[in-house]
Amino acid sequence: MRKAFVVISALLLVAFALQFVFAAVGGFTKPAGDDAYALHSVNGMAVIPVLTLLTAVFAALAKAPGRLIGLATLPIGLVVLQPLIAMLAEAFTDASGVSTPLGLTIGGLHALNGIIVVHVVVGVHRAARQLALPVPAGAAGVVAREGEPV
Repeated sequence: MRKAFVVISALLLVAFALQFVFAAVGGFTKPAGDDAYALHSVNGMAVIPVLTLLTAVFAALAKAPGRLIGLATLPIGLVVLQPLIAMLAEAFTDASGVSTPLGLTIGGLHALNGIIVVHVVVGVHRAARQLALPVPAGAAGVVAREGEPV
């Protein structure tokens, strides 16, 4: 289960890296139509939430320490927050649909939250890799991981 936890957290990290690429694709598409951010939307609304939930489940199944399970569940809330920030930013457009300074500022929080969640996922992936390391022979009596005798 620990190797599966490593794999799923790596897949989540790749999905987040692609999310930034897909945002850039939307930002640089000319002319920018409604479908400019289609890849960003599909990845952010389908792929990332599923991988985020699976990462948390695999952390628990891998019998990770409670702190790591908590860290693995944190992205769930941050991922749920992303579309809410985007909708709030969209709500602050003027009557003709033009962005306002407040809407743009709130939209910037969408990007900042994305950076924060990536930082958390990097930490989860690093901890998952550490958890999956084999215990060296002859290390009897030494506690290598929280609550797990070697």
